[in-house]
Amino acid sequence: MSSSITISGVNRIYTDTDGNKVEALHDVDLNIKSGEFISIIGPSGCGKTTLLRLIAGLDKPQSGELSIDEHKIKDVSTERGYVFQQGGLFPWLTVEQNIAYGLRARGVFKKDKSRVKDYIGMVGLDGFEKSYPHQISGGMAQRVAIARALINDPKALLLDEPMGALDSFTRADLQDKILELWKQQGTTMILVTHDIDEAIYLSDRIVIMTPRPGKISSIVNVDLPRPRHRGGTEFLALRKSILEFFELAQAQPQPEYII
Repeated sequence: MSSSITISGVNRIYTDTDGNKVEALHDVDLNIKSGEFISIIGPSGCGKTTLLRLIAGLDKPQSGELSIDEHKIKDVSTERGYVFQQGGLFPWLTVEQNIAYGLRARGVFKKDKSRVKDYIGMVGLDGFEKSYPHQISGGMAQRVAIARALINDPKALLLDEPMGALDSFTRADLQDKILELWKQQGTTMILVTHDIDEAIYLSDRIVIMTPRPGKISSIVNVDLPRPRHRGGTEFLALRKSILEFFELAQAQPQPEYII
């Protein structure tokens, strides 16, 4: 189950602690197709997370409109799952209790409790059902957060840099797990990331935003076949073109080593 999302003329202005107006987003337009995997990249402070929060219904624009399946987004809803950068697990609940939290909040736990075991298996955490967040790794905690969001059958899953604090090996593993879940569920996914390689590896399209005030400067179609190879010629060529867009590419790029 998935949904299309439409963002039309969205503007968001904050007032800082000194009373100054800060324009976070300016006239943002974006159409996301049902079942699509979109990544949003851009410099720090460009409004990526602000845009994600608006889609989630956690914030509201000054002007413009956001809609899902042509219904205006007015508030938070279980039809839009949200995964935070640090996972946001409840430390006093076990893995299975954290995943079941949404079912309990919706009053459907008794009817759907068998699904908790299914989702634990789906994210590869069999054997850790009774573990608490402090007893598992960061990557495992993010898997719990993703399962907790997906168990409510959202039409869209919003991922706010969920792999930003992970080491490279754990990050790559979680990227593959997210892709696997995306293929299984068919859920529309929107990822905020600073990692260009991650965006290329995962996405159908990459939305590039300008420095504040955040505007969409370009949308890149990622037409590479899956599974994608990070060291492949086409992958590296696309990476270089995006880096050049940010004026970060060097004339003679230095080799990168992962040990």
